[in-house]
Amino acid sequence: MPQTDLPLEELRRYRPELPAPDDLWDFWAATLAEAAERPLDVSCAPVDTGLVTVETQDVSFAGFGGSPVRAWLHLPARALRGEGPLPGVVQYQGYNGGRGLPHEHVLWASAGFAHLVVDTRGQGSGWTVGDTGDPVGSAAAQPGFLTRGVLSPQEYYYRRVYTDATRALEVLRGHPEVDGDRVAVTGVSQGGGIALAVSALAPGVRAVLPDVPFLCDFPRATRIAGGDPYAEVVRYLKAHRDRVDRVFRTLAYFDGAVLGRRSSAPALFSVALMDETCPPSTVFAAYHAYGGPKEIEVYPFNDHEGGEAHQQRAQLAWLRSRLGAPPALPTASAERSGPPVQEV
Repeated sequence: MPQTDLPLEELRRYRPELPAPDDLWDFWAATLAEAAERPLDVSCAPVDTGLVTVETQDVSFAGFGGSPVRAWLHLPARALRGEGPLPGVVQYQGYNGGRGLPHEHVLWASAGFAHLVVDTRGQGSGWTVGDTGDPVGSAAAQPGFLTRGVLSPQEYYYRRVYTDATRALEVLRGHPEVDGDRVAVTGVSQGGGIALAVSALAPGVRAVLPDVPFLCDFPRATRIAGGDPYAEVVRYLKAHRDRVDRVFRTLAYFDGAVLGRRSSAPALFSVALMDETCPPSTVFAAYHAYGGPKEIEVYPFNDHEGGEAHQQRAQLAWLRSRLGAPPALPTASAERSGPPVQEV
């Protein structure tokens, strides 16, 4: 797969001027204040996964409009926990993926963290399963999720998703076995874009791990991405030629390269230079705009899979240094990975 975006030296300079709507922060303050009027209504039930090092709970909580959102909460087995509350990680999912089966995502709990794996409403019938519906309808839209309600920020699908995501952070921060001051947010692709939004919108985020993030720099992404999901917007505007300005005005309220300017927690990004789904220039747009301390791992020969296990290894070392967790047991043959590259 050839590199089709800007060369790396130009990506390091790419800083698009993405105007923020005048009422951006008032819009989100009102949205989240409305959500806060409803109790979280958290329920947890133990699940037998067959695993002996991780304990899992089936979690439900009230998201946007009070709609139930499902998640798995993974905790290190009691015999393996240290003293005191656990640091935590909230994981958001890639496009059309769900929380999956209860044994699928256990890396962070295996490393000593409390790990909340959150469904994305209406999704979870693509590459992994989900259990959360979206009872809110929308006007005519392209198949998929990116154009649902796209003519109005109040009606846009991702208003509900981002609100659910901030509520999920509250759930983990409020768990009796979790240190609410040591919670990170993470995700790959769409999950990375959601993590960026939460870092800007919700208090208490200690660290952010956005991998090859989606939902960033919509003006460029929709013009150069090779296919879906960004092509959903392209097909919509191909039919609705008179709605271009309205669509991009709505998208600006949800753009990670706009919202991230207000983030302050340390962040470790990743980008793949042969990524045709989330073009690297859109990731660098979000990276350069991000308001907090930041680092980025660059994978020159990878597509949208990004760094995968290599990135997870970097994340584990990076997050331990910021949140603390039981140290990994040393082995004579363990390969040491260097620190992420700091981009200026």
